[in-house]
Amino acid sequence: METRLPMMAQNCFSGQDAASIMAETARLRGIITKRGTLEILIPLCCTTQPVRYKQFRDSIKGVSSKTLASRLKELEKGGILERRAYNEIPPRVEYRLTPKGQELVECVVDLLQWMVKWSSGAKG
Repeated sequence: METRLPMMAQNCFSGQDAASIMAETARLRGIITKRGTLEILIPLCCTTQPVRYKQFRDSIKGVSSKTLASRLKELEKGGILERRAYNEIPPRVEYRLTPKGQELVECVVDLLQWMVKWSSGAKG
């Protein structure tokens, strides 16, 4: 017999089963919990201008260039970032959020605001 959890009255997932939602959370964790990913997304949410690779490299501490390049490729492949390379010397590569990426960053910002609210000693 399957155990069902009680659902919230204002649940945007009504009609979906918990197993499928949990599968989606695993995919989400695979995107945002890798080292360096949030450090890439947060600067992009603070500007409408594209961000150059060098800006990421200079501002993200504790993440190797190899890891940074890997995360940028993963986010591009996932449709989160758009990459534009210019045929210039020296090479110039810029990144910006796609609409999908912008929506993800808005959710991350909401989560960060929740964290600040509840982790600063406030009692619920």
